[in-house]
Order: sequence, then structure tokens, then C-alpha cells
Amino acid sequence: MRFAPLLAILAVLLTAVPTAMAPVASYAQASAEIPPLPRPRPDRNAQPEEMSPEQERAAVEAQAAIEAAADIPQPVTLSARIIEGGTPITEGLIWRVFEGNPDESGEMALVAKAETANARIELRPGEYMLHVAYGRAQYSESITILPGGMQKDVILNVGGLRLHSAVTGDIPISPQLLTFEIYTTGDGANRALIADGIRANEIVTLNAGTYQIVSHFGTINAEVRADLRVEPGQMTDATLYHHASEVGFKLVSETGGEAIADVEWTVKDATGATLFTDRGAFPSTVLAEGDYSVLAKLGDRVFNRDFQIIPGNSNEIEVLTSI
Repeated sequence: MRFAPLLAILAVLLTAVPTAMAPVASYAQASAEIPPLPRPRPDRNAQPEEMSPEQERAAVEAQAAIEAAADIPQPVTLSARIIEGGTPITEGLIWRVFEGNPDESGEMALVAKAETANARIELRPGEYMLHVAYGRAQYSESITILPGGMQKDVILNVGGLRLHSAVTGDIPISPQLLTFEIYTTGDGANRALIADGIRANEIVTLNAGTYQIVSHFGTINAEVRADLRVEPGQMTDATLYHHASEVGFKLVSETGGEAIADVEWTVKDATGATLFTDRGAFPSTVLAEGDYSVLAKLGDRVFNRDFQIIPGNSNEIEVLTSI
């Protein structure tokens, strides 16, 4: 009986333990972070849900609508500016649109062309190659046409080039005797011709960049080259200087005498190569600085003279029949 009071106290303590610890367990659970649960793996053996006839019909109609929209030409508006922030170009543009993928021969089919500043064309949705020409400047870009159409504003980054030439010493040259060629820079093998037959004072529109310019004074050997830089949105004026001169010939019986008609003329350089031939009383040409010889044939007789070209005003070379 001695243990009866002790057993009663122990029973009371055991009964009180859950009540005293309950708040502590609740607090710990509330403050702990629950790690993210892994996503359930799909059932590879599961069968797709079958669509009702109405759902199948709606899906078919939606696909048909997508395919129909892809075959409807969409409106495309094209414009261009010389530089970013510049005013739109109002004339001189040629737009071409090609299929985006080349055919078996490697060519891209032309699908649209316009020669208006603000071109308005229609294209079916798809991939295309857009090309625009402005003078000698060229621009190309791949474009994607989506349902709803497109409005495209192209920045060309081009400049103008105006060419002049003179004889050393600022002696003017008649524009009728000048022509220019424009090439890309680089060595002869990699240099490409951009434009030829350009006349003096003609404005040429080019992509911004550096070009090699060739000036021809006459048609024989008076030629000068220079590399020039074209800046976007700017006009570049350049003068190239020739070491050459115009030269005329006449056959006379005495110095300062009247020219003899019906003469056959031949001009050779210092190596003996023939540079110029003509027939008449007053032939003329343009020659670069250097040493030359001229032959004048009158019937069976031939008269000749050595002469030198010094850059400057035009020269007249007399060949005497008495020598």
C-alpha cells in the first residue's frame, strides 16, 4: 500500500504529457518549409483522349482556316530613307522581291517589282528576299510575311559622289573628253566594277564606303586613279589631276604653213607600240606625259618626228615635208 500514492502521481503525469507538448509540435510544423514535390511522370501507356465529333470538326475547320490564311496575299508597304532619321526618299527607287529559297538552278524567282518611292504590293505569307536599288546603291534583306501584312522602312546608308578632273596646274579639261570608272577597293583580282562611263559632274549614288576611281582623259593612255570615301547622307566632290595634254598634228611644207590634207597618221610610244592612228589634215588626241614619235604618210612618202608631251595646255605638233 505504500506504493499506492506513487502510482497515482505517475498516472497523473503520464496523462498530462500530450497536452503540454501539443503547442510545441504545432509550431514546428507551421515554420518548416515543405520541399517541392516531384512532377508526376507521364504514363507512356496512357491512350490519348478521344475527341468528340464536334471537337474533330472544329479542329479540322481551324486547320483549314490556318491554311487558307497562309495562301491569302497580304498587304506590304515599302519605303526607304538615305540615313536614319532622314526624310523618306521620294523618287529613284526600284523594289524587287524574290522567293526566299532558290530553285534547283540556284536562282531566286522574282515575285514582285515596283518602281515607286512608296511601294504597295501583296505577298503570301512566307519567307522572301527584299532588294532595293537607288542609283548605284544596293540593299538586300530577308523578310518574313505574316498574316496581317507588313510595313517596312529601309535605311539605305548611301551618299553621293560627283567627279571632276583637270590637268596638273588646275588647267580645265573639256567634260566631253572625260569618263570615269568606279570600282570596289582591293587588288586587281578582287576589285569589282561598280559603274563605268560616268561623265564629269554626274552625281552617282553609292553605298557608304571606300571606292577606287579611275579617270580617263581621252581614250589612249591618260589615266589617273584614286581611292575615295563616300559618307552616308553626304555629297562628295572630288577632282583628279592628270599629267597629260591634248595634242594635234599637221603636215606642212614649212613652219607655220597650211596643213596638207589626206595624210595617214601613226603615233608610237617610246617602246615602239602604236597608240593612235588617223587620217586627215588635223587629227588630234590626248596623250600622257612622255616621249613619242609621229609618222605622217602622204602617198608613198613617209615623214616622221619625235616629240615630247609636257602636262599643260594643248600642243600642236608640225611635221615638215622638207625634213
